[in-house]
Amino acid sequence: MGRLAQTDGLTEIQRDILATVREFVDKEIIPVATELEHKDEYPAAIVEGMKQLGLFGLTIPEEYGGLGESLLTYALVVEEIARGWMSVSGIVNTHFIVAHMINAHGTREQKEHFLPRMATGEVRGAFSMSEPGLGSDVAAITTKGVKDGEDGEFYVLNGQKMWLTNGGTSTLVAVLCRTDEGGSTPYKNMTTFLIEKTPGFGPNPSVPGLTVPGKIEKMGYKGVDTTELVLQDVRVPADRILGGVPGRGFYQMMDGVEVGRVNVAARGCGVARRAFELGIAYAQQRTTFGKKIAEHQAIQFKLAEMATKVEAAHQMMVMAARKKDGGERNDLEAGMAKYLASEYCKEVVEDAFRIHGGYGFSKEYEIERLYREAPMLLIGEGTAEIQKMIVGRRLLEEYRIAQ
Repeated sequence: MGRLAQTDGLTEIQRDILATVREFVDKEIIPVATELEHKDEYPAAIVEGMKQLGLFGLTIPEEYGGLGESLLTYALVVEEIARGWMSVSGIVNTHFIVAHMINAHGTREQKEHFLPRMATGEVRGAFSMSEPGLGSDVAAITTKGVKDGEDGEFYVLNGQKMWLTNGGTSTLVAVLCRTDEGGSTPYKNMTTFLIEKTPGFGPNPSVPGLTVPGKIEKMGYKGVDTTELVLQDVRVPADRILGGVPGRGFYQMMDGVEVGRVNVAARGCGVARRAFELGIAYAQQRTTFGKKIAEHQAIQFKLAEMATKVEAAHQMMVMAARKKDGGERNDLEAGMAKYLASEYCKEVVEDAFRIHGGYGFSKEYEIERLYREAPMLLIGEGTAEIQKMIVGRRLLEEYRIAQ
């Protein structure tokens, strides 16, 4: 373990967790990641290993069978996993977000029903906000939930969702719909529904009208399934509205997205750190013009820039996580961290790619995989442009001058 990306003030338990995860990544993920990624193969053995480590219950309170750890611990664990293979961090990310949303906003019955099984990994979570053609314009969603009958014991859901990470393998999906019964603005007319389903693709055998058409083929971020979700007259009990009251879905989802943005920042930190490790190792192995390329000033400059970006992104991510753990509003810091870490990740990966020269273009070298993975972080949980909009608006709130 090198000097970069260290975190001060961790408890002994946090250090033990990270040491265990780091060992798992080095032994169980890195040696097989590139082969599985090239095959676009789901890492079933790795997922089972994470279950045994208790990682699916990392942030779930102890009373529900989890470890009760903080967002900071979660982010640091994600950073370590992404250093091994970013797709694996995606497998746990949506699960963490849904568990956080249920714990923060769910009814007592919903917590008791879902969280113990989520802690063991028996129930695996995914969340669904985006729709075809909408992207980050959440207010414009068209998927609709309508009360069924006078008693309103069920809602009927119709629409199409897009970009569900773990859409096929998950057994619980938090779906954002328009219900038009919460208030006068679009943001108060959205509701989150918790839909339990059978894992797999095609028409779902346990939820009539629910279809997961299949995996979306992607440039990178392979191994983990990314899907659509089609809802045709899907009946959901009213007691599966997150929190039990309609009209709060937008705010619940945004709370989850804040956690998700810290996660994406952590993933960017992990991928960047791995790219730096690969770059500095290769620079000390390759010889040109009679000396190791690490001895050339041009390469030393690259390494210095890469290391500085790795360190800066890590510290920003840690600050954003600690803000949330402290009960403070962290949308400004989360947006900054996600923006900085994803941009720096792309730059560090590209510099490591350049250091590798022609070999960086070869599938035999790990940096080729990282080069295809990094772009996803530029768009996941909101594009860089969305982050800058969020940050800019929040700065104007903080620094507003008297008129």
